[in-house]
Amino acid sequence: MRIAIFGTKGYDRHFLSAANQGHELHFLEPRLDADTASLGEGFEAVCVFVNDRLDAAVLAKLAAGGTRLIALRCAGYNNVDLVAAAELGLTVVRVPAYSPHAVAEFTVALLMALDRRIHRAWARVRENNFALDGLIGRNLHGRVAGVIGTGRIGALVARTLKLGFGCEVLASDVAQDPELLAMGVRYVSPRDLLEQVDIVSLHCPLTPDTRHIINADAIGRARDGLVIVNTSRGALIDTQALVAGLKSRKIGGVALDVYEQEADLFFEDLSNEIIEDDLFQRLLTFPNVLVTGHQAFLTEEALASIAETTMANISDFAAGRPLANRVDRQAAIAPRG
Repeated sequence: MRIAIFGTKGYDRHFLSAANQGHELHFLEPRLDADTASLGEGFEAVCVFVNDRLDAAVLAKLAAGGTRLIALRCAGYNNVDLVAAAELGLTVVRVPAYSPHAVAEFTVALLMALDRRIHRAWARVRENNFALDGLIGRNLHGRVAGVIGTGRIGALVARTLKLGFGCEVLASDVAQDPELLAMGVRYVSPRDLLEQVDIVSLHCPLTPDTRHIINADAIGRARDGLVIVNTSRGALIDTQALVAGLKSRKIGGVALDVYEQEADLFFEDLSNEIIEDDLFQRLLTFPNVLVTGHQAFLTEEALASIAETTMANISDFAAGRPLANRVDRQAAIAPRG
């Protein structure tokens, strides 16, 4: 198949080329949106990532240009209008799991860096400032941690916090993990969880029910000094409410690898540009905020797995085989975690 691969970086080219199964790969640097959809004309398959935009208008352009397959090289599909895709006869496939350890390990790394002020200490030492004032952290041991979403990634984070650091762990999910229950993790509602924990880590999919699950009301009910870690989807957090919580000192710290308006920022070098997103810029002014640019997935193992599954999905479609990783329009009503 002829495949247009949008939003590619050097690592995408390397790993997708290595996993290629005889397809004709065309790597495109622009992200897919209404302005770039015409670049997909004449390609049977289009391969996209998390910040590509596949609304009804974009999908219509792709279908008119001969595209039959949308291959997501990611797990999430909230950026795809699945109803429109079905009506246009477009098949959508994804990578449901690649390396949950990659994201889980990065989540814990962010938490520890934030809690022990490692990001601030590193910046100081580079300026020959070895003073310890302002770098006092807290032990993880004995604290109450909450994990919202206990799929593959969330379950790993919960185990690490429980068994590795000796935290009391509360969890919230529509399906309870029996292994977590057996090790003493307690399941409660998201509301109850946010009222009882010192730390909350988000690992749920973005759905209408989870959008802005961290909002002004949730922050108001939380314990003073709540630490928030998000490596899932940016829109799980209401950024305006987050800034207000930081200003009032209700929130004790925030570590983000995702941001709800990240599509205009992440994966690009904007060091010579003026960032017009005032909320994002305000976040960066807080000493107790740590932001990374959606890199939790970025390990050799995860990239290889993503590429292999993506190419296998495309080959299965080309050969008319059953599609184990197909996303149908029903997922738009009840998205999978």
